[in-house]
Amino acid sequence: MVEQPAAQEPIAEEKPAFEAPPAPVSAPSTEEPKTYLKAMPLRELADLEPVENDVRNGNIIILRITPLASKNIDDVKKAVDELYTFAASIHGDIARLGEERIVITPEKIRIWREKTPAQNTASPLPTAA
Repeated sequence: MVEQPAAQEPIAEEKPAFEAPPAPVSAPSTEEPKTYLKAMPLRELADLEPVENDVRNGNIIILRITPLASKNIDDVKKAVDELYTFAASIHGDIARLGEERIVITPEKIRIWREKTPAQNTASPLPTAA
């Protein structure tokens, strides 16, 4: 009688002692893009285009105007006028920070300005006696 080989049992796969969790499935991002605060110098009028693009993309720009002012003060006036018109057109905000800087913000960001009380010229200001 011929013996038939015994059926071999399948070899059980060994599992590692530590099993890493499955990688998370990334859902489409629903969060808004990040807003950055960028500081840059204004050296010439051609530098206004990248500034405007950054603000359109939601960034806040602190622009140092001293480099352009040292070359041509009329160009500084043109640049400030253009930036003011630009900020108004996108419903952003613009303000001066001291003598040599300007800050420009996108639509949803406002610049806080301290309100100074109107002085009444009819009555004198109190003085220390």
